[in-house]
Amino acid sequence: MSTDAKPGREKLPPNKSGGKPKSRPRIRVRLDDDGVGYGRPPRAHQFKPGESGNPKGRPKGKKNEATMLDELLFQKIKIREGGRERRITLFEGMLRRFAEDSLKGNIKAATFLFSRYGATSSAESQQSELSDDDQAVLKAYAQDLLAKTRKEGK
Repeated sequence: MSTDAKPGREKLPPNKSGGKPKSRPRIRVRLDDDGVGYGRPPRAHQFKPGESGNPKGRPKGKKNEATMLDELLFQKIKIREGGRERRITLFEGMLRRFAEDSLKGNIKAATFLFSRYGATSSAESQQSELSDDDQAVLKAYAQDLLAKTRKEGK
């Protein structure tokens, strides 16, 4: 054994052909059977199968406020209209009640209905109307796209 070799390592004899010595297969030695390291906590502190990292978190199947409101407002109810029974959503029924109340002179109901109508109609008009600049951009894009497809088609 030479003096410049690291302690605990033996120097391997050269190959029969005189080249480099054969390397030994690496044997991985685990000091701990727990596999402790980055991202691998000790077994005692790892989550058990089926256990959550946040046990006090939101329970499965728990609905948020938006989902509950959606289900509540869009459930079907029965109403009598003109001697016939109809099924409408609760939301539609509430809007109908606001309309009836506003006809009877309830100013708050009328204000609410007009504000809702203004909000929905302004949102629709914003989506359907394009400014002159937007129309020019779309026209230029369409012409460019047509030119490219004609070149590829030839």
